[in-house]
Amino acid sequence: MSDEFELLVIGGGPAGLSAARAYREAGGQGTVAIVADEKRMPYNRPPLTKELLRGEMGEDELPLEDDAWPAEHDVTLVGGRAVRLDARARRVALSGGRELAYASCVLTTGAEPKRLPVPGADDPGVRVVRSLDDFRELEHRLHPPAETVVIGSGFIGCEIAASLRRRCNDVTLFSDEPAPNCRRLGTEVADEIARWLAEERVTLHLGAGVDSIERADGRLEVTAGSNRATARVVVMAAGVAPRGELLKGTGAELSDGAICVDSGMRSSLDGVLAAGDVCLAHNRAAGRRLHVEHWGDALGQGRIAGQTVAGLQASWDEVPGFWSTIGNRTLKYAAWGDGYDEISFRPGPDGAFTAWYGLEGRVVGVLAHDDDDSYERGRELIAEGASWR
Repeated sequence: MSDEFELLVIGGGPAGLSAARAYREAGGQGTVAIVADEKRMPYNRPPLTKELLRGEMGEDELPLEDDAWPAEHDVTLVGGRAVRLDARARRVALSGGRELAYASCVLTTGAEPKRLPVPGADDPGVRVVRSLDDFRELEHRLHPPAETVVIGSGFIGCEIAASLRRRCNDVTLFSDEPAPNCRRLGTEVADEIARWLAEERVTLHLGAGVDSIERADGRLEVTAGSNRATARVVVMAAGVAPRGELLKGTGAELSDGAICVDSGMRSSLDGVLAAGDVCLAHNRAAGRRLHVEHWGDALGQGRIAGQTVAGLQASWDEVPGFWSTIGNRTLKYAAWGDGYDEISFRPGPDGAFTAWYGLEGRVVGVLAHDDDDSYERGRELIAEGASWR
């Protein structure tokens, strides 16, 4: 016998909680359920690679709401993993055989870490950090402190490397980029990040992709061109892939696994919406679809999805952005994410700097370190489509 819900949220992350909360705040009176495959209250994920990994906060500080929140807002929390969605019948099947019926379904299944297609990538000693369970497994392997290799020089890879060094682990970072985050942020910013990592005493092996990870004598050897390092633990931070598999074969519009939605978070299937890392959403201000993997945008898109289900005319029009902390230094970044053809790097006092990004004569991005005024002004200029000059 199936359970029936007016709003069924699949995914227990920030977008899922935000959708349920916004539905109630907008006056939605129907039955609501959140299906969470981690079987716990939605929690704050960014600290997993920063404050929590550095030992500066505890797990009890992670939940976004306390355990009483579902009952107080008449929301059912269902532990399980959705394995099949029937859009015509408006039913979702869970891995244990239970079926849930819905009037509206919001998919907030997020994304899963990629593993490089190289020998040894699936060795048990090669970890990723995406969930609290991932963090706990890594914690277990790092007692006592161990030599660690981090693969990937994006924001997550750099955060993990610096955090592990602050835990007294010897850390080597491998990347095929010539400098950390060079392709995304440009040479000047990448050089600053490389300097920060060097000051944290992270060893950098750059400019060559990983060829293999081999186990020998209880240790792992990572090889990238002429660069080699051995470690007890390897952490892979090679990006993520959207978890849109529930809509495969349903006729829904997908793009590289992401669910295509309009600015109100509606997919091409009647009654099915999506928000957060799993979706490719139309941004009204940008005038096109954008795929973002940022915490704040997941909250914002989830809010819009919940409002849409409640009958409000809501649309996503915010400039995507997020903060990253590498050691004790914070970067604030906002951009449409389509790339750039011009950069203006402006150093400030005491190591502060701002980088401005332009595309086809318009301001499309800003990144700031210790320059909050420029960051806030940059968000305004991006939203306005301000002229580069």
